[in-house]
Amino acid sequence: IFAEWKMTGRDKMDFYPDVYIGRLACRNSYEAQKMVEKIITYETTTYGQDWFKKMVGIGGDTFPDQSDPYYDGELSILESKDYMEEVGIETTTLFTSDNTLTGPDDIINAVSQGCGFLNFEGHGNPMSWANHPPYDGDTWIGIDVMDFHKFSNTGMYPVCMIGGCHNSQFNVSILNLLKFGEIKDIYYKSEWSPESFGWWIVRMADKGAIASIGNTGLGYRAIGDNNDDGIPDTLQFYGGFIDGEFFRVYAEEGKDILGETYGTTLTNYIMKFPPMEDQIDAKTVEEWVLLGDPSLKIGGYPS
Repeated sequence: IFAEWKMTGRDKMDFYPDVYIGRLACRNSYEAQKMVEKIITYETTTYGQDWFKKMVGIGGDTFPDQSDPYYDGELSILESKDYMEEVGIETTTLFTSDNTLTGPDDIINAVSQGCGFLNFEGHGNPMSWANHPPYDGDTWIGIDVMDFHKFSNTGMYPVCMIGGCHNSQFNVSILNLLKFGEIKDIYYKSEWSPESFGWWIVRMADKGAIASIGNTGLGYRAIGDNNDDGIPDTLQFYGGFIDGEFFRVYAEEGKDILGETYGTTLTNYIMKFPPMEDQIDAKTVEEWVLLGDPSLKIGGYPS
């Protein structure tokens, strides 16, 4: 288990996943029952469905610096799009640069048509996700948890990737508002959300996602092309690499059990960027969590 840094521990701290772990962050028996029903429905009805062969990718100019020519979030979506096309999955892109992403309704409408995969790449907090139009750091376009009830994708649940800070911070609670001495900080960080963005989109009955992967803390990205290899650094390092690697592992390595796809992605990241050599790599691995059933068969089982 990540973050067990005890001095008396017997295991070598190498970050490699020995087992594939996912979390169903249910708050009560009702949520647990609905999640069981949702997972069974997914695994028994998804196979062979046309909607599964679609992905919705949502992005913008994550770091709108005038010196950075790349629209980082959109590049990450295009990378995942290329991987998924290898296995016959078509991608609908919602980008700030071409005005296909103008607000939450664009996301609601696209997801409600049904998709097997959903990819957000941008900024976040426990309550919302957003990105910027090109070179406009003052404007935020996205969606928050209060919009989720508008989804109408019953029976068509995507595996959801969330590139952004704190979207999967599952230890939030509206009861945090009672911590009066910390209220300003808690409110600013949206840690008073009843449930996190990454879990809320999964736990909704009859809509939303079947599982999500995202950060529990502050995510990290690289910008520009500092190694001058012609490849945007946002795709080569930190969160940009690990998010894209998930789709490559699914498409090119054929890993279609969710926990194995997730675990293989972590392993590949660790092999390329040893986390005990860099604190940011260590944090990238630790905070990238699966909220869902690791035994889930992506795409379901044939009947």
